[in-house]
This record gives sequence, C-alpha cells and structure tokens, in this order.
Amino acid sequence: MEAKKTPAADLTKKTGMFMNFGLAISVGLVLFAFEYKSYDRGDLKDLGQVTDTFEELLDIPITEQPPPPPPPIEQPIIQEIPDEVEIEEKIEVNFDLDVKEDMVIKEVIIADAPVVEKADEIFDVVENAPMPPGGMEGWNQYLSKNLKYPTQARRMGIEGTVYVVFVVNTDGSIQDAAILRGIGGGCDEEALRVVANAPKWEPGKQRGRPVRVRMRLPIRFKLG
Repeated sequence: MEAKKTPAADLTKKTGMFMNFGLAISVGLVLFAFEYKSYDRGDLKDLGQVTDTFEELLDIPITEQPPPPPPPIEQPIIQEIPDEVEIEEKIEVNFDLDVKEDMVIKEVIIADAPVVEKADEIFDVVENAPMPPGGMEGWNQYLSKNLKYPTQARRMGIEGTVYVVFVVNTDGSIQDAAILRGIGGGCDEEALRVVANAPKWEPGKQRGRPVRVRMRLPIRFKLG
C-alpha cells in the first residue's frame, strides 16, 4: 500500500523560490566584494613646513664657454735671393800645333757598324732567293725528266702534292732534305731522291754575301 503525503508536506513546491533567493544572495556578495574599498588610516605627515631647496638647486646659471681660438697660420718665410752674378772667366788656350795653310784635314765619316753574319745561320727570307739552274722553268724540266711515278702509288691510284723542305748552302749544294707534307705510296721517297740528286743551285744572298737559305717547294704527282 503506497504512502500518501499531504500537499502541505511537499517540499518540492518551494525549490524554485529557494534557488532564486540563494542566487540573489551570491550575486550580492560578489558585487560587495568588487565594490569594497580599504583606506590606509595611518597618521598623515604634515609636509607643509618642510623647507626644501628644489628651486634653489634647479635655478643654476648656465655658463657659456667661448670657442677656442683658431690655430695660428704659419706664414711662409720669403727669403730674398740676390740676382745671379755673371762671372766672366778668361780662358787662355795655348795651341802648340803648328798649323800650316796647306794642311788638309780629312773629314771623319761615321758609318754604321758592319753586320756580322754567322756562317752556320740559316735564313728563311733573304734579299736574293736561291735559284735552280735555268730558273723555275729549268727546275720543272729537271723534274719532268728525273721524277718517276712510284709503282705502288700508280697501282693504288694515289696522286697529289708532296711538299719538300731543304737547305741551299753557300756553294749551291742541297742538304737536309725532308718531307714537310707527304701523300704516301712511295711518292715521298721519290720526291726526296729527286731533290737530293738535283744539280747545284745559285746560292741566296743577304747584303751581297752568299748565305744558307731554307727552301720549301711542292712536287706534284699526277696520274696521266
């Protein structure tokens, strides 16, 4: 059997009122705490009779120091130099030579020092170049008569120009023949043989004297 309560004993009806009442009290305490002010009630000191010297200390006259004087400028010392005195000296020259009127004085001619040429020096460029017998036309005739086309070069179809370098001595003889650029196939050896067996050339000359000259000549091989 359930227990029954009287409406007067039901406490839940007044919970809202109590809740609002407690909230109002808490808010009031918080506001009181923020608005509460405390004051220091210590004995106040009377500073009106204290003599101070602040104004006297602050009222200090400003002393102005004049700028330092500029350093003295040293003036250059001007010295008077007396005019140069020309001194005339008498020079006595005594000639002990007995010069006759018919004496002829030879004029001295200063010539350039002779150029000393070394005997073994080889020139590349000279005033008068070496020439083969009969000139270049005679050289071409010599080649056409003595130059033989190598069998290997003919068989391989090699043709072209062989460049030979050699030295023409002061007596016209030829030495130090070498290949400057060859084509192979036996043509290089044939060109050296023809040059080495060539007759003597007319030597080159420098200042009228025969000198050794290095020559470079082409020898052409062409299949007929």
